[in-house]
Amino acid sequence: MQWEEAAGGFAAMGSEARLKVLRCLVRAGRDGLRVQDIQTRTGIAPSTLAHHLKFLSGAGVVVQEKVGRATISRADFDRLRSLADFILCECCSDQMQEAANDG
Repeated sequence: MQWEEAAGGFAAMGSEARLKVLRCLVRAGRDGLRVQDIQTRTGIAPSTLAHHLKFLSGAGVVVQEKVGRATISRADFDRLRSLADFILCECCSDQMQEAANDG
């Protein structure tokens, strides 16, 4: 994952409301939720929710699919794992480097 791509993903999660929506979708699992169900669970107004879902979808952390007349939103778990790996991939590497230099 490149820096720009990671920054876009993290920026999408950079608001309390969008983080709330994403967490709701993570809790729902791979089946996802209809927009109406997300609205009920989060209490976010429909027009505001549409804006947040568009932002999350644009960053690739949420996938939306039209099923009949409903829109199903799902967390993109692979993308979220990639973001987590990006931020954690160098965990403690400075400490290991310092230990190697001291040894």
